[in-house]
Amino acid sequence: MTAGHKVAVYGAYGHTGRFVVAELRERGFLPVLCGRDAGKLQTLTRASASEPDVRPAAVDDPASLDWALAGTAAVINCAGPFAITAAPVVEAALRAGIPYVDVAAEIEANVDTFTKYTDLARAAGTVIVPAMAFYGGLGDLLTTTAMGDWTAADEAHIAYGLSSWHPTAGTRAAGAVSRQRRGGRGVRYTQGRLEYHQDDPATLQWPFPDPTGPRPVIGEFTMADVVTVPSHLRIPEVRTYMSVEAAKDVSAPDTPVPAAADEHGRSAQTFLIDTVVRSGGSERRAVARGRDIYAVTAPLTVEAVDRILTGRTRTAGVASAGAMFDAPDFLRALSAQGALELVP
Repeated sequence: MTAGHKVAVYGAYGHTGRFVVAELRERGFLPVLCGRDAGKLQTLTRASASEPDVRPAAVDDPASLDWALAGTAAVINCAGPFAITAAPVVEAALRAGIPYVDVAAEIEANVDTFTKYTDLARAAGTVIVPAMAFYGGLGDLLTTTAMGDWTAADEAHIAYGLSSWHPTAGTRAAGAVSRQRRGGRGVRYTQGRLEYHQDDPATLQWPFPDPTGPRPVIGEFTMADVVTVPSHLRIPEVRTYMSVEAAKDVSAPDTPVPAAADEHGRSAQTFLIDTVVRSGGSERRAVARGRDIYAVTAPLTVEAVDRILTGRTRTAGVASAGAMFDAPDFLRALSAQGALELVP
């Protein structure tokens, strides 16, 4: 049983961090509220009905990070940009000997985590799961499920049908860091490697299942799945697509932040992820739908932590969601919790 375990949430006062804290409490964990801004942590404390464990810690102060993680069973990093926070928090988790999970959608930050920490984490016998979120994690779980007993495929396509996309301040900050690291170039995963390019993205029709139906999407609107999926699946071409409406929202400078539309704080945004893998002349599909891409990240991360702490993992070291967990079983658990709906 994991009830009663302390789990540190770095960036607990952020938009996604608040969902994660609430999900931890709902499932019986004791969240430890961590982050760089002591004032925001105190504001979060005043809004809490209980007396939470609050531990401010700066990413450039290893001693404060060690104090923040002391006595915890795991850490969930919700604080972007992850180009800045991932490495220090990973290293603090390794020093503490606890699992690390993050919600990074930044492609380069996820590559850095795999590159720098795979050997160290495996040697320590601990677990690091980057991109355990809507982008990178959920797409990887669906792709792994669609693969079934295939050991390889020719290509994977992950199409995101979002009704809208009102980005958080964290999303905007992370996007700015990624664009700077790429020098304004685009990125795609082709011929078994990441490739940077200057090509303009194309618009095409994607045949989403009913009742959504065909909708225009931006081709090669590349997300973290191009890191997580090929990290463990033999697929040389991995492409992601974004509904035109959502792409316009997230690129517009004046799109407002998400607004709560229910008692759980979720926005009215809906999503449908259509994942297709192809091998030769055969095709397999896995589809999920739900509400609020930021809110659904909370059950994804907390389910991951629960499975790690109860030994329901498939490997040690750095691994994506699809490699670390039994993907079909993980998705069924999310469906049973009401976090999303699996579409036959």
